Amino acid sequence: MSFFSKKLGIDLGTANTLVYVPGKKIVLNEPSVVAVSTHDNKILAVGIEAKNMVGKTPDDIIAYKPMKDGVIADYRVTEAMLEYYISKALGKWSFFKPEVLVSVPAGVSSTERRAVIEAVMKAGAKSAYIVKEPILAAIGAGIPIHKAEGHMVVDIGGGTTDVAVISLGGIVASTSVKCAGNKMDQAIADYVKKNYNLSIGEKTAEEIKINIGSAVAVEENLVMSIKGRDFVSGLPRSMDISTNEIVKSIRNELNEIIKAIKSVLQETPPELASDIIDKSIVMTGGTSQLRNFPELVYRRTGVKAFVAEDPLFCVAKGTGVALEHLDIYKKSIIAKR
Repeated sequence: MSFFSKKLGIDLGTANTLVYVPGKKIVLNEPSVVAVSTHDNKILAVGIEAKNMVGKTPDDIIAYKPMKDGVIADYRVTEAMLEYYISKALGKWSFFKPEVLVSVPAGVSSTERRAVIEAVMKAGAKSAYIVKEPILAAIGAGIPIHKAEGHMVVDIGGGTTDVAVISLGGIVASTSVKCAGNKMDQAIADYVKKNYNLSIGEKTAEEIKINIGSAVAVEENLVMSIKGRDFVSGLPRSMDISTNEIVKSIRNELNEIIKAIKSVLQETPPELASDIIDKSIVMTGGTSQLRNFPELVYRRTGVKAFVAEDPLFCVAKGTGVALEHLDIYKKSIIAKR
């Protein structure tokens, strides 16, 4: 019977949206992008298809990213995107209305929260639950969140970094900063523009970050060849860039994330702080995969850190676990309709 009580967990992210079906694991992992044609306002593509269009569309097609900094920026487009993902995840069972659990950043306001619930309900859910991202990330990373011990989770995604100390199933201290992967990509693009007069797109900037980026300077520099448009001549040109230049270009963004971690550590009660020193800081989210990130956290806070297994999927996995055990996690669940 459990197969028919349709439940979906959605990690609604700025960069990617993941859908988790309990018992079937992650069934969908696509970019949070929607392509819309301007003259009749029709939705042409969602997800991967739409992302491939970013930066390459004619004037009458716009590739939208409806989520900004982890919250809904464009309501109508988000609703359409959710509808597409929900029906795609349900496949042939799409006439069943599912129960949907969605993640939201820790610093989300009540208005933003309502917008998410409304979008999910309009997209065809039977009921909507909302849980804060750090709690889901912790569950997905396998942290026993119900014990009377402190755990610190740093969830670094595309739009937001959520830092939270969790104990007894709730958030004791937390902060959310709108600085994460996307801001780093932007910083890399700005750096290349300023220092080399080369204009590169966000996709290229992200590739640079993934392929050769690092959070701390390295002795063995990795080098990558990048292509873009020369600002002066306006013609295509390629050049090489190295790891330590990337470290320099994203320094401010990294500092902001470290500042957020420090501020939460400073608010943490001493008993829980000692737990965190014993257990280390757990890092989740796609951007936590930046080379040497735990090392930077350790150097700047004195607390050891490690990246969780499958950091990109922690929140999505957490939605799955929370859905399977709604009764246990009901304290952490905010909204229910």
